[in-house]
Amino acid sequence: MSGNGYLRNAWYVAAWHHELERVLLPRTLLGEPVVLFRRQDGTPVAMEDCCPHRRMALSMGTLLEDDTLQCGYHGFTFDCEGTCIRIPGQETIPAQAQVRTYPVVERWRWVWIWMGDPALADEALIPDIWMNDHPDWAVVEGDLIHMAGHYQLAIDNLLDPSHVSFVHQSTLGTDNVADIPVAVSRASDSVSVTRWILDSPAAPIYAKLGEFTQNVDRWQIISSHPPSMVIVDMGSALAGTGAPEGDRSQGIELRSFNLLTPETEGTAFYFYTHVRNFKLNDAAVSKQVKAQFREAFLEDVEVIEAVQRGNDRFPESPRVDAGFDKATVLARRILERRIADEGSREAAE
Repeated sequence: MSGNGYLRNAWYVAAWHHELERVLLPRTLLGEPVVLFRRQDGTPVAMEDCCPHRRMALSMGTLLEDDTLQCGYHGFTFDCEGTCIRIPGQETIPAQAQVRTYPVVERWRWVWIWMGDPALADEALIPDIWMNDHPDWAVVEGDLIHMAGHYQLAIDNLLDPSHVSFVHQSTLGTDNVADIPVAVSRASDSVSVTRWILDSPAAPIYAKLGEFTQNVDRWQIISSHPPSMVIVDMGSALAGTGAPEGDRSQGIELRSFNLLTPETEGTAFYFYTHVRNFKLNDAAVSKQVKAQFREAFLEDVEVIEAVQRGNDRFPESPRVDAGFDKATVLARRILERRIADEGSREAAE
C-alpha cells in the first residue's frame, strides 16, 4: 500500500448521478470533507464541507432557492464558487471568507470530482466508459458499497482472478480456475491480466445467465487504470466457439466497470456497473445480474475488510507475494510512482 497518500490530480467518482439532488450530500473523499448538491439547473457542485467562520460543516446548513449555501450556525452564505456573499448583521465581508470548490463533471452515470490542482482538471482525462450509455449494451447500476478497507486492496482483489475458486464458490468459481495460468501485460500505466478457461463446466453465474448445459470457453480479461479503475471483461461461450481466436459474441459477454474512491486510509467507496450484450430489454435478467454480482462483490468485500484488519493488527508482518500476484504488484508500483512524481512536482513549485 502506498504510504504517500493519494494521487490527487486525477478524476474520481464522487457519487452516483441519482445520489445528487437539491439536498446537501456530505462525503469524505481522499480524506477531505466535501459537500455535494445540484443547482436549480441540475449542474453538480462540490465544496469543502467547512464554514470558515467556526468550521462547522456546511452540510448541516441550508441550500437556498438561489443556489447559495447558508451555514446552519450563524448564517454565513456562500455562492457556488465558494465566495461568501452575506454575513448577517454586517456589510463588510472579509476577503478570507472563502470556501474551496472542486471541479465536478457528470458523465457515464457518475459525478466525477478532481481533488487536486483545479488548473489541471482536464475533462478529457475522465475514463471513456461509453458502454454505460450505449444502446447495444444493457446497463445494471450496482449499489454503492462503503468498504472498511483501503481502496488498493480492492484493486488487488479485482486484478487477481485466482481467488475466484476459493471466495466465490457459489457464484463465479469453478474448481480448476486457480490452477490455470494467467498472462500479464502492461501498456503505458495500464496493467492487464488474461485467463482463458477452455472446454470446462460453466461457473454458476454463467450457467444461469447463459442457460449453459454443456462445457464452455470462459474468459477473464482484467485491466487496471490509475488511479483506481478496474475493468473486467468476462463471459462464456459454448466450448469451441469462444476460444481466443473464436467469436465471443456467440456466447454471453459482460463488462464490469469498477471505480474505487478513497474515503480515508482505511475506508473507500466502491462504485460499479455491469453491462451486457444479451437480452438487453429483459428486466428479469437485469435483476438477476444485479443480485448475482452483488452477492459476489459482497464476498469480495468481506475478504478485503478482513485483509485490512490483518494489516492493522500486524503492520510489521512480512508480505509474501505469489506468482499470480505479478499484476497487483505491478499496478501498485505504477500508482506509487505516480503519487511520488506528483509529490516531487509539488515540492519543486
